[in-house]
Amino acid sequence: MHPAFSVIFLTTLIGAGQGLFIALALVESYAALRLLPEHGGHYYATGAGISLVLLVLGLFASFFHLGHPERAWRAAAQWRTSWLSREVIVLPALMGLVFLYGVVHLFGINPVLFTLPGNVAVPITLLLALIGALVAIALYVTTAMIYACLRFLQEWHSPLTVANYTLLGLASGFTLAAAQAAYMAVELVDFLAVGAVALTVLAFFSRVASLIRNARLKPKSTLQTATGIKHPNIVQKSQGFMGGSFNTREFFHGMSEMFVKSVKWIFLIGVFPIPLILLLTAIFSRGDVSTLLATAFVIQYLGLVAERWFFFAQARHPQNLYYQSVA
Repeated sequence: MHPAFSVIFLTTLIGAGQGLFIALALVESYAALRLLPEHGGHYYATGAGISLVLLVLGLFASFFHLGHPERAWRAAAQWRTSWLSREVIVLPALMGLVFLYGVVHLFGINPVLFTLPGNVAVPITLLLALIGALVAIALYVTTAMIYACLRFLQEWHSPLTVANYTLLGLASGFTLAAAQAAYMAVELVDFLAVGAVALTVLAFFSRVASLIRNARLKPKSTLQTATGIKHPNIVQKSQGFMGGSFNTREFFHGMSEMFVKSVKWIFLIGVFPIPLILLLTAIFSRGDVSTLLATAFVIQYLGLVAERWFFFAQARHPQNLYYQSVA
């Protein structure tokens, strides 16, 4: 497939924003259970602001792959059957929840709604955080299912696609949350960094499993079934027409096999071992580790851009059996 950078930035930016907000929800939940110290509203408001910026940037990027951006609102019309329509609905819903969460914390308007057994107070921010976290998880699923539901693209049609989108987004979000905690000097760096390490390791195993699975896939169709010619040795010599078409532009990435393999190793190194080394160094270090953690996030995010490019480029559309030569 031909990777669209608008989709690459959409999925990686909102993935990090979702992960960051889920990290905030987890921190506030633990604080309510007295498993973590309480933190001021400024910390949560800042995190929500960063999360919202990432979600807005992702939404903005999505407009660049629309043929008619002025008709974008129509994308939500098919929510009963389309995962894309569901994503279009869930993303603004999450943005609204993150905005409300940040505003309530910023202005300190945080009344206790009710108290659970054990004297656990549930303020409005905690309720918003829990609802927002569930919506963020739903957004991971709807985004991933846009690709996982396509049966004819075997590389995508797998539960591993949903697992990878979720775990990679959570890993980058928790790495960013750890960097924010270090920058704001709150006592959450180790907690969030350990979470980032665990999620990055889980994402590594999930992504490697998908690479192994995809390498073992066998095409369901052949050149013979694609062309209707039953001769055992068929070779396409030219594309058969004077110019390119939608088929030859949108279903070929146009890069050499060596380039694709290089991108695979770039993302495997950039998303996993380098951030892990930086995260572990920050955990066992004393003093200011904000620059270290910020570097870990930047490297991991750039690796995710490469990972998402490879995700799209690796998918072999069945029509390419017919258009094997595009020159």
